[in-house]
Amino acid sequence: MTDDRTPVHPTDAVEDGYFPESVAATYDEGEDPGRATLAADFLAALADGGPAFELAVGTGRIALPLAARGVPVTGTDLSRAMVARLRAKPGGAELPVTIGDMTTTKVDGAGTFTLAYLVYNTINNLTTQDAQVDAFRNAAAHLAPGGRFVVEVGVPALRHLPPGQEAVIFGLSGERVAFDRYDDLVHQRFSSNYVSVDADGRGRYRSIPFRYVWPAELDLMARLAGMRLEQRYADWGRAPFTSESDSHVSVYVKTDAGD
Repeated sequence: MTDDRTPVHPTDAVEDGYFPESVAATYDEGEDPGRATLAADFLAALADGGPAFELAVGTGRIALPLAARGVPVTGTDLSRAMVARLRAKPGGAELPVTIGDMTTTKVDGAGTFTLAYLVYNTINNLTTQDAQVDAFRNAAAHLAPGGRFVVEVGVPALRHLPPGQEAVIFGLSGERVAFDRYDDLVHQRFSSNYVSVDADGRGRYRSIPFRYVWPAELDLMARLAGMRLEQRYADWGRAPFTSESDSHVSVYVKTDAGD
């Protein structure tokens, strides 16, 4: 079995973190286009004609349909492989993208954006609380006063774990199993793990580390960055967020001049 757990370190020749070409090539497979449509509609309404900044733009799942709605979108991403996939899509070559870390990278127009957003659980890719706070601060630094920052992320699945169990399966088929393993509850560390079998019978294992974050914790991060919670929904369709929700879309508004 091939073990793909070794990350591509930022100092290596390929600075793609856990999203090199082997991941980018299949990243969009199985994606529900209806979800992207709902997200783009939601974000376009918040942008209200102003420019938007996407942290971790990836393959352009959201940025391209949002741009198609007339919203000027600028993005940043650490993975060149993911951005190359964006560039190959219709409209992708025209979308401004800066290669860099979402916690520190500034793009042209910082301080003037109406909207910033970080979706698809990507806040969890930052594996320390400090880094997650830095992402909020970087988002706030790109916003004009009164601008909004949208975060989409899952609610930690700890309630599904009986005593002694560490993993929750979230994908299962004849050739593939995917599961989250909660490795360190003290530091809120977990990993998403993928085991698959190729057509020739060879097995492959890949693991990506994350840090889970609670909704209330995100609200405090926003306050540290000069923002406050304005709205929270269970999904892009604006379903009410309840104690049974397994994900949320949270909207923060910038309340001061920021960094």
